[in-house]
Amino acid sequence: ASRAKKRRRNKAMVIGVTGTNGSGKGAVVEYLVSNKGFSRYSARTVILEEIRNRHLPETKSNMREVANDLRREHGAAYVIERLYEMAKDDAKAVVESIRTIGEAEFLKEQKAIILAVDADRRLRYERVANKKGFELAHISFEDFCEIEDREMASSEPWDMNVFGVMQLADSRIQNSGTLEELHHAVDQALMQVTREISSDS
Repeated sequence: ASRAKKRRRNKAMVIGVTGTNGSGKGAVVEYLVSNKGFSRYSARTVILEEIRNRHLPETKSNMREVANDLRREHGAAYVIERLYEMAKDDAKAVVESIRTIGEAEFLKEQKAIILAVDADRRLRYERVANKKGFELAHISFEDFCEIEDREMASSEPWDMNVFGVMQLADSRIQNSGTLEELHHAVDQALMQVTREISSDS
């Protein structure tokens, strides 16, 4: 269900993308960039820069640890605040990926749109398990579920709580079908939130 309420139209359209592991967040972002004229801004860029400054291996666990360090030190929305500063002057920008409640609340304060992407858990596991070079590849379904449960619902404002962020989304996209169906779902979500922004402005 859409939650775009009483939102003023901004000169720029900024979309934040969140979602579960293996849901197809990257495919949604790629579609927005390739077909809808959006510029791409990734939290990974900011976090990797800090990891390299600390001379740490570029692993998923270090990504999370360093991101949490930055948020603890500078505030729960720090990473996304930096990306928003880069993105706000673009006519259309997509920011990936939103992982904490603080980040989602910051974007909503800026009148940005949040899209959440999800899919059946077993299907998401199969996608991740077959993804070459991905750190979660080749783990068991049970381990996948355990990692996801741990990462997706922290009570700390600076830590990952993707499930909580998804509850704040303006539109939720279910990606359990084909790529064509996903693109159609993105189109529908954009039409929905744009129409509601227009009617509220």
